[in-house]
Amino acid sequence: MSMLTPPGMGGKYRVTGAAYPRMSRKRSRRRIVLAVFGSVLALALLGYGALQLIDVFQGNSPKRNTAAGTKDCPTTAAEPAVKGGSKAGPEAAASAAAGPAVVLPKPGDITVNVYNATPRAGLAKAVGDELAKRGFVIGNVGNAPADFDKKVPGIAILLGSPATDKAAFSVLGTQLVGATQQTDARETADIDLILGDAFKELSTKEDADKALALLANPVPAPAKKC
Repeated sequence: MSMLTPPGMGGKYRVTGAAYPRMSRKRSRRRIVLAVFGSVLALALLGYGALQLIDVFQGNSPKRNTAAGTKDCPTTAAEPAVKGGSKAGPEAAASAAAGPAVVLPKPGDITVNVYNATPRAGLAKAVGDELAKRGFVIGNVGNAPADFDKKVPGIAILLGSPATDKAAFSVLGTQLVGATQQTDARETADIDLILGDAFKELSTKEDADKALALLANPVPAPAKKC
């Protein structure tokens, strides 16, 4: 009898040799397989979540890209069409991109009264003569009324009726940069040009013509970059 055999137990319960009996259960193969599968699934979910977070922070999410493509940066530009449903050519497309032309009054349709609110002698006449050369109709020329004389620190004031066409103010405004606009109680369409202390000279005719052309054909705002 071996020393490992408990007293009173023999026969088939007899323990022989140097081997010890296994006291723990064998691990279930199914449990091992499920554990491995669960680990792989958890790693896959973690990886997918990390990719989604990276896309969100980099701005590559589908919703964001879709919104950017349809709102801020359209992927396809609408092609202009002519009557009958046919597509317009490149010239028509360029014209449509530049925007519709604005109908402006001509300088010959605008009567300007030139008043000098500065101590500089002869300034109103000199400016009136130059505006006449550029096509404007010149009305009264002289010193500014008492309400404005020596009281205009800026470049100039364009003064007219509230009913005066706003485009007329804009056309006259192309001849000098920085003039402010005011209205009074007059009922006529003429506009007063009151020259202030900061006035130096009219814009050059070349610059004024460019400003007038831009006013008649405004350039649309540039498209946003994606």
